[in-house]
Amino acid sequence: MDAGSMYSSSSLKAQSRFPLQQQFLPRTNSKENLDRFIPNRSAMDMDYAHFMLTEGRKGKENPSVSSPSRDAYRKQLAESLNMNRTRILAFKNKPPAPVELMPQDHSHHHHQPKTAKPRRHIPQTSERTLDAPDLVDDFYLNLLDWGSSNVLAIALGSTVYLWDASEGSTSELVTVDDEDGPITSVNWAPDGRHIAIGLNNSHVQLWDSASNKQLRTLKGGHRSRVGSLAWNNHILTTGGMDGQIINNDVRIRSHIVETYRGHTQEVCGLKWSASGQQLASGGNDNLIHIWDRSTALSNSATQWLHRLEDHTSAVKSPGLVSFPREFTSLWRRWRR
Repeated sequence: MDAGSMYSSSSLKAQSRFPLQQQFLPRTNSKENLDRFIPNRSAMDMDYAHFMLTEGRKGKENPSVSSPSRDAYRKQLAESLNMNRTRILAFKNKPPAPVELMPQDHSHHHHQPKTAKPRRHIPQTSERTLDAPDLVDDFYLNLLDWGSSNVLAIALGSTVYLWDASEGSTSELVTVDDEDGPITSVNWAPDGRHIAIGLNNSHVQLWDSASNKQLRTLKGGHRSRVGSLAWNNHILTTGGMDGQIINNDVRIRSHIVETYRGHTQEVCGLKWSASGQQLASGGNDNLIHIWDRSTALSNSATQWLHRLEDHTSAVKSPGLVSFPREFTSLWRRWRR
């Protein structure tokens, strides 16, 4: 046996005793009988493949390399990167809150939470029920009015009663004669003390409710009953069945200062604007007129500012009067 054969046999014995002493074994370079599609078993290094499958990754996971500090670092890194989750997409947990890098000053921006608007409670039953015997059943009359002193005035037949809502007491103010009555309208002055009473005989009486004393009687303006009244400071406006509207200055003897003529039937409702310059009137002729005091002062009694003709029945409460420009724009849009 020659030296080459002895060396090869000794090396084979050493490899048989320590087959995996080195991490990487030399591959066999055999290019004989190779095929592109069918691998040749002689071209495969089975020992190297077995080593990489079983022992090759142990060096990367060597427990001697790990330390407590390294383990703590890995744990903190996993928590920061959210690597401990078993699923990438989880819909049951909320995402973490974002971290503000630059704190903002909220001293000038206070966003108060919106409170729910309380619902309006509409009672289904009346709070108080008052007996009203002899109440005239006539749609065109204005037989009750609530004053600024929280006192309700109501006309029952030929008598005016006052009901104090604060105390719940009832008192009688006046009873007119049968030839003058029945009472056709009542209206409180803005002070809540004086009250105007329209009669069926075309007269209007002024009373002081505090002293139960009649102050004066306005005559000569209308030819029939006075069914509507409206105060404008010291001006008392009356509307009659004759279709006339009269402004009465209660401070002077000759009380008739302005007259409006535009309705052909009874005037059912009167309302002054907040400025005291415009007057709305509604009548049984299905018309609404808007009057301006400046036109009345120029002796133009039949010149109205606006006239609305689209109603199909009597207008008793023309109370939607505002300033001239606002009402004019509203009226124009409504007419379109």
